[in-house]
Amino acid sequence: MLTVERKTWLLGFELVQAAEEGRNVEELKERLGSLSKLRIGHSELDKLYGEILSSPTVPGWSYVEPDSLEEIKRDADLPKDEETWISRHELLDRMLGAWFGRVIGNMLGKPVEGWSRDSIEEYLKKAGCYPLEYYIPELIPRVEKSLQTYYVTGGLRGNLSRALRDDDLDYTILGLLLLERKGFNFTTDDVAEEWLNRLPFNLTYTAEREAYRNLTLGLKPPETAIFWNPFREWIGAQIRADPWGYANPKRPWSAAEMAYRDARLSHVKNGIYGEMLIAAMVASAFAESDPLEAIKKGLSCIPRESRLAEAVRHCIDLWRKHGDFDTAYEEAMLKYGRYHPVHTINNAVIVVLSLLYGERDFGKSVCLSVSGGLDTDCNGATVGSIVGAMVGFKGIPEKWYSPLNNTLETALSGLKELKISELADRMVEAVAKNLTGHLR
Repeated sequence: MLTVERKTWLLGFELVQAAEEGRNVEELKERLGSLSKLRIGHSELDKLYGEILSSPTVPGWSYVEPDSLEEIKRDADLPKDEETWISRHELLDRMLGAWFGRVIGNMLGKPVEGWSRDSIEEYLKKAGCYPLEYYIPELIPRVEKSLQTYYVTGGLRGNLSRALRDDDLDYTILGLLLLERKGFNFTTDDVAEEWLNRLPFNLTYTAEREAYRNLTLGLKPPETAIFWNPFREWIGAQIRADPWGYANPKRPWSAAEMAYRDARLSHVKNGIYGEMLIAAMVASAFAESDPLEAIKKGLSCIPRESRLAEAVRHCIDLWRKHGDFDTAYEEAMLKYGRYHPVHTINNAVIVVLSLLYGERDFGKSVCLSVSGGLDTDCNGATVGSIVGAMVGFKGIPEKWYSPLNNTLETALSGLKELKISELADRMVEAVAKNLTGHLR
């Protein structure tokens, strides 16, 4: 699986990743260019790869970005988990809101995944549906080739009948299955076992695919996150965050700590922090009515001198400075738009701005998150999950969930279609079983 061709391809991404981590790799970029013109083998590529990983830090690098949980705790401003919880009845309503919100946001963003903000705007204007207020419409004539699948399978406004399978949602279900099987004290090795038992390799992407491959090679965490894995700060862990927040309502640090155990399989540094940030925000959404407070709780769970923490604080400053999403978005992307479209940091920027400018309005929040482009299905799902937990199922307008018929497709082994409401019920049961005495 690690052929010469694939290693050469991965090295290009590794040079970018190393530079983003603050390593001086300018000379090594020239070396890779020279190697690619010659007949090369594994030994030359492995040597260059080792040199990239051991390259020195650039002068003046000011970020502090540890990987160990103890160091993260030391460098963060940890919030306290609350002891008094909401009633089981209210928890179920918020859990339904979180699950449905996540599925709705994912389906809203899925057809335009990877599109730029300008491309989405152009398409919506042609369809007469700009700004976005509902699911992506079908444009007649059907000129957009990337939407052909959704014309046939459903996924556009008017032909939705269920939530289509998506990796973002597979991982949410996988988290629930892990909690049911292992309880709240699961380990990173347990996460790995769940992947190997349930997750089809061909439906994994970027960091998850490289980590999965590393598992099959016999590597163990945290090596699985590092060995020939240049995507280790991309969004893959961030999209796996939600079940840990669902499992820990009002307990942001407990949610973040679970997220750490999950993320360590495939990610490092800001890749880990992204999952911790979102898990803590989801957990806080069960208690907070103000998106800013949920964001602050999430921020307090990650190293204060990390690039991600800096980006979140910058978004808050932009929100306080500008009265509209568009202006804040443009200014934020001037600073963070340099990252790959599926990186953790730039997509987290869109999530944070959408929550702040969405003002706890479910439809407005998810539409802003998708209109921002980049990894639209991931961002829509994350924002939908957080706002859904905040407002509860009763706070989501029927027009959003009715077309999905309470049905979610999955590619996980042994499963095909699931009822979204049953997933919420099962998560409440997992909470009640593992945190006995906390529910009123």
